Amino acid sequence: MFWNSDKLKMPAASEALPGREETMPVPERHFVNGARLTEPFPAGSELALFGLGCFWGAERKFWQVPGVISTSVGYSAGQTKNPTYKEVCSGRTGHNEVVRVVFDPAKVSYEQLLRVFFESHDPTQGMRQGNDVGTQYRSGIYATSAAQKEKAKAVRDAFDEKLQAKGFDHITTEIEDAPPFYYAEEYHQQYLAKNPNGSCGLGGTGVSCQVGIAAVKA
Repeated sequence: MFWNSDKLKMPAASEALPGREETMPVPERHFVNGARLTEPFPAGSELALFGLGCFWGAERKFWQVPGVISTSVGYSAGQTKNPTYKEVCSGRTGHNEVVRVVFDPAKVSYEQLLRVFFESHDPTQGMRQGNDVGTQYRSGIYATSAAQKEKAKAVRDAFDEKLQAKGFDHITTEIEDAPPFYYAEEYHQQYLAKNPNGSCGLGGTGVSCQVGIAAVKA
């Protein structure tokens, strides 16, 4: 299989597209559940940010989780300000396709969201998911708090051992503090609800990531 090697590496600052000041217009409400797609979000809610391949299928995984209030897709962890989908696909922004999850921590824990994340894709593939190749398809967890970051690392390390026992390579998931989130175009938001016959090649490893298998290290 031939892959464009230019899309497998992060662009240098001198190579990144400049972007723009204008933000992407998006609907106020979630197409599936009617919740707000933009701030303000309900008091007591928390944010999580994940990249796990094609964001169409990734977003659907999370809006189906009880306790998740709202989801939106966008671009993060790159260099270009307010990028377009075409720019992200060029490999010259460094952005990942991500899902932003607004959740009620009294109804669903961050660890449970991590389980959805790890079981919904193959976190060992580097800059791709299956036939989707490029930096925008890398596995990433972008923590919105120090507690999230600690939990993400603990679960990653424990799941890495399980995957290796099943013959998989080491996990390549990047875990970083949450960078700016830029909304994707309106048609990408809740895409698979708007287009039930749409395709997305997102798939997991078949290995269970049990919540609670890792204790958060002090």
